Amino acid sequence: MSKYSVLSESVISPQLEAQSIELERILSVKGSQAKLVGANGEKITIPEPIYQVLLQVVHAMASGKAISIIPQQQELTTQQAAEYLNVSRPYLIKLLEQGDINYIKVGSHRRVRFDDLMKYKQHRDTKRREGLKEFTQFLQDEGFYDEESSKLD
Repeated sequence: MSKYSVLSESVISPQLEAQSIELERILSVKGSQAKLVGANGEKITIPEPIYQVLLQVVHAMASGKAISIIPQQQELTTQQAAEYLNVSRPYLIKLLEQGDINYIKVGSHRRVRFDDLMKYKQHRDTKRREGLKEFTQFLQDEGFYDEESSKLD
């Protein structure tokens, strides 16, 4: 049995948490260039964009979080897409059929491109933030906030 758990393309590795914390400490040293050392001893400097991704992955693993790497053009099943959005599969199907999220059909199955899912998520999150701002403004206008409560922020 492997020491890694793979769930819907996510990797969870509780055994490596301590090693990840040590790796995160080493990668976080300012002013140093990270290098990759091959089995034959050959060294190559890790490009900055890859280094930043690696640092985020190690930080997440050190925090005990699952890691998923999904290419932008990746097509997801409706179940995978629903899990990513943290919604039920029937609700996701409703979003697809309403045209809120683009999808394609492969035979009788729907597939959602990851970048289309990200566009929907960003749009949804923006609408939520705007709604919260409007609600907060309404509460302020109606006097639900006073000077005392605003000082607590």
